[in-house]
Amino acid sequence: MNGRAAVLTAVAVLMIGAAGCGSSDKDASTAPATTGAGGASTLDLPKLDGQKLQVAGVWTGAEQKNFLKVLARFDELTGASTTFVPTGDNVSTFVGSKIQGGSPPDVALLPQPGVLQQFAKEGWLKPLQPAVTKELDQNYSKAWRDLSTYENKQYGVFFKVTNKSLFWYNTAIWEQAGLSTTPTTWEQLLKDGQTLSDSGTPPFSIGGAEGWLVTDWFENIYLSQAGPAMYDKLTKHQIKWTDPSVTKALTTLGQIFGRPDLMAGGTRGTLQTDFPTSVGQVFSDPPKAALVYEGEFIATNITQETTAKVGTDAKVFPFPSVDGGKAPVVSSGDVAVALKDGEGAQALMRFLVSPEAAEIAVQQGGFLSPNKAVAFSNYRDDTVRGIAKNLIKAGDNIRFDMSDQAPAAFGGTKGQGEWKDLQDFLAKPSDVAGAQKQLEADAAKSFAKAG
Repeated sequence: MNGRAAVLTAVAVLMIGAAGCGSSDKDASTAPATTGAGGASTLDLPKLDGQKLQVAGVWTGAEQKNFLKVLARFDELTGASTTFVPTGDNVSTFVGSKIQGGSPPDVALLPQPGVLQQFAKEGWLKPLQPAVTKELDQNYSKAWRDLSTYENKQYGVFFKVTNKSLFWYNTAIWEQAGLSTTPTTWEQLLKDGQTLSDSGTPPFSIGGAEGWLVTDWFENIYLSQAGPAMYDKLTKHQIKWTDPSVTKALTTLGQIFGRPDLMAGGTRGTLQTDFPTSVGQVFSDPPKAALVYEGEFIATNITQETTAKVGTDAKVFPFPSVDGGKAPVVSSGDVAVALKDGEGAQALMRFLVSPEAAEIAVQQGGFLSPNKAVAFSNYRDDTVRGIAKNLIKAGDNIRFDMSDQAPAAFGGTKGQGEWKDLQDFLAKPSDVAGAQKQLEADAAKSFAKAG
C-alpha cells in the first residue's frame, strides 16, 4: 500500500454524521432504499447453506468492521458463512501465495485497477456471470465498468470509491475576507485566493511533502483542461509527457505553485508539509491558511485532529473547471473480483453489485458508492450527500487516479518517478520544460519495463 492508500484507509472512521442533519433531499436518487438486515430483499440469490466463503482485502479497523455488516447480510440471505481475511499492504503477494498454495480466497478487494489487470493477465480471475454483468450494466456508468475489464471481459465490481476533486475551506476565514460564494472556475479560484491573501491569510495549504498529493493536483487540472480522452492517453503513456497539453496543465498549476505568497509557509514550508499538517493548518486555532485540496477523507482529519465542525466551520466545494472544461472528478477505490469458480463467489459478486449491499455500507458512514441506484437519502448528512452526488453526476466523465494506473515505479513510489518529478516542479515551477523532460524520461523507462 502506497502513502496515498494509507490515507484513504483512514476514511473508514469518517465522522461527518451530525445528529441534527436531515436525510431528505429533493435532488436525491429516486431509487427506493432497500431493506436492511432482517427484512425482505428483492435479490434472487441462491441458497448456499453450509458453504464457507472467504473474502480478502486490505481493510482493517472500522473499515473492516463496517464491511462485515455487508457480509452478514449476504450470509443472512443465502445461508453461507463468509469470513474476511486481511491481506496486509501487498495484496498481490498475499493472493499470489494463496493461489500457489492451492487455496485462494473466493473474492478479493483490490485497491487499484492495475492490480486487476495484473491478476487477469495471470489467469487468476473468473469473469462475471451474466446475472452479475446485467446488474452492473444497470447500476454503474461505463467509466467504472471499463476500469474493471480485461481483454473485453468483465471481471470486477467497484464497491467503495473516493471523490478526490474537492476543496475544504475555513468558513470563518472565508467570511472575514468578504467572500460569500465559492468558485466554480479556476480563474475565480485564483481571484478568491488573492482576496484571501490580501485579507491577511494565505489561501492554500498544500501537503507538498507527499508526492501522491501533488500528482492529484496535476490530474484534476489536466482532466478538466485537456479532457477525458487526452487524460486516458497520458495515463497509458500513449502520448508523451512532453506533449503541449502537459505544458499547458503545468503552466496552469504554476499559477499557484509559482506564488509562494499564496501558500502557507511559502515554497519551502509547503515542501516540508505532510498531508495531516496541511489539513490542520486550515482548521487549527488560529488557522494558517484558508483552504486545502483533497478528497472526502479530509473530514476524518478535521474531526479527529481539530475542533472544527464539518458542515459549519469546515465546508467543501468541487474542484473548479479549468479553461472552460468540465469540472473534474478524479477518483480511486476498491474493486471486488472473484478468484474461484462456483456458485458462492458469483453470488457474492451479485450481492456486491446490488444497491442493497452498497446502502448497508453507506449507512455506516465513511463510504462512497459508485452505484447510481443507491438512494442519496442513505448518506448521513448534507456534506457527504453532496460529495456523493458530485461523484455520480460525473457519469462517464469520471476518471480513476492517473498515477494509480501507472507502473508503481513511476506512479506509486516515494522519492521517484512522477511523485518526485512533480515535487521538484513545486520547488521550481518556472521550469516547465525541465519538469516535462524528466517526467517523460521516467515514464518511458517505467512503462517499457512493465511491458
